[in-house]
Amino acid sequence: MVMASSGGGAIPTSTSFAQLSACKSFRFCSSSVLNCRTWVPCKGWNGTTQLVKISHSSPKRRLFISRAVASVETEQGRTPAKEEFKDIGQSRPLWKASIDFKWIRDNKEAVALNARNRKSVANVELVVELYERLCNLQTEVESLRAERNVVANRMKRKLDPSEREKLIAEGKHLKENLVALEEDLAQLTDKLQREAQSIPNSTHPDVPIGGEDAASLRKMFGTKCEFDFPVKDHVDLGQELDLFDFDAAAEVSGTKFYYLKNEAVLLEMGLINWALSELVTRGYTPLSTPDIVRSSVLEKCGFQPRALNTQVYSIEGTDQCLAGTAEIPVGGMYMDQIIDDSLLPLKFVAFSHCFRTEAGAAGYATRGMYRVHQFSKVEMFVICRPEDSDSFHEELISIEESLFSSLGLHYKTLDMPSEDLGAPAYRKYDVEAWMPGLGRYGEISSSSNCTDYQSRRLNIRYRPAIEESNPSTVDKPKKRKGQLKFVHTLNATACAVPRMIISILENFQQKDGSIIIPEVLQPFMGGVKAISPKSKQ
Repeated sequence: MVMASSGGGAIPTSTSFAQLSACKSFRFCSSSVLNCRTWVPCKGWNGTTQLVKISHSSPKRRLFISRAVASVETEQGRTPAKEEFKDIGQSRPLWKASIDFKWIRDNKEAVALNARNRKSVANVELVVELYERLCNLQTEVESLRAERNVVANRMKRKLDPSEREKLIAEGKHLKENLVALEEDLAQLTDKLQREAQSIPNSTHPDVPIGGEDAASLRKMFGTKCEFDFPVKDHVDLGQELDLFDFDAAAEVSGTKFYYLKNEAVLLEMGLINWALSELVTRGYTPLSTPDIVRSSVLEKCGFQPRALNTQVYSIEGTDQCLAGTAEIPVGGMYMDQIIDDSLLPLKFVAFSHCFRTEAGAAGYATRGMYRVHQFSKVEMFVICRPEDSDSFHEELISIEESLFSSLGLHYKTLDMPSEDLGAPAYRKYDVEAWMPGLGRYGEISSSSNCTDYQSRRLNIRYRPAIEESNPSTVDKPKKRKGQLKFVHTLNATACAVPRMIISILENFQQKDGSIIIPEVLQPFMGGVKAISPKSKQ
């Protein structure tokens, strides 16, 4: 394919940047990289080569050019020096969070202490330094723009040729300086975003400070089951009852996958339908969500798809990932939207498949279905006004406790400590059920209040309605629209299927090898009351 000369050439087939992988055939024209205005041949999503225009004015040029340079130079056997990428935004963020930098600066010590308490790698000092540099640079840019406007206005007057030439030269000089400063401003803004996005959410004042051992007990329900026979774990029970096939799944898909068989399939479907039914009657709207999400949506929800030991499966050659929880696609539904105040709160119960790498997981707790790469889950998600999020967090954890109590499980609810909180969480409760075969408590659910951490990244806002009363009339108070605010988001697990199956099999096993199905689940399993050994049926 012949590449068109700079500034001209045939018009290529229309192709969006989202459909392109890194350029496979890039050659520089005579102009500099940042000033290049030329068509370059690029490999499209379907393998065909198409032309894409790279220009100085393109908002995505820096990322695209850096990818192109990296691809070509690597193919040619030379690794580009770091300074070659310095001015073309190799790691420029593709989205920006609405972070309150002024608040961070004014509360620097408290923000830094919060980061330390949560074992965060965020550099608060650097964020404040970058913000102050940004403010100073913005002042310089605004000053130059004002000077440029003055010169432009003077040019409109009747002037002597010499004076006009002088103003033209001055205007050109101001423009060159302004372009340079604006480029510096863009790069500084990008760096500030990258650093600030690593700062975790604030922490509820009642959250225990410390590691996992510092968790405080909120509630203990029931007692441990007592058995007069040797207790088996879910793996042995499942094999004897012909409920699982881990070996075949390992051959077909790899380790930490499984086949469910016979009554285990009915149990999975019964758990899902039971959880959905319970939540719908409580006013939650049912959803079924996509399994694949864009990496940017996942990042805005507070996850790190490209981090070391990430729990996220990324799809090679795309900007997409497999969702690890329905929280991500449900939150993404309202990305970049302004929600009518009258619609709040929004309460959802979402069924989804979840995919996790389980990187770094090891030990006995990984046996069987406890830690797997794919599973089904029913998730609750709430979007509400800021002043209501604490009460909705209490509602969510109360629903979880009610569900698990109705199953007859022995569990404890923990208020998780600062070091155990993910970056988005303001406060998090975990529910751990007793698992006799495992010989310890195992997490079956969690509930998090993320306040405005996710909404500031997803850009989900609402405009409060403000009532105005007029004492001189008897009319009803009028409502006017207030200033836009960010909503609060919360999430909680209603039913993580594998952990629930483990809890039911191990807690309700009988001496004859059968499993008693909790009464509340029986209608959702076609009336099945017990799972018995096949030889005894």
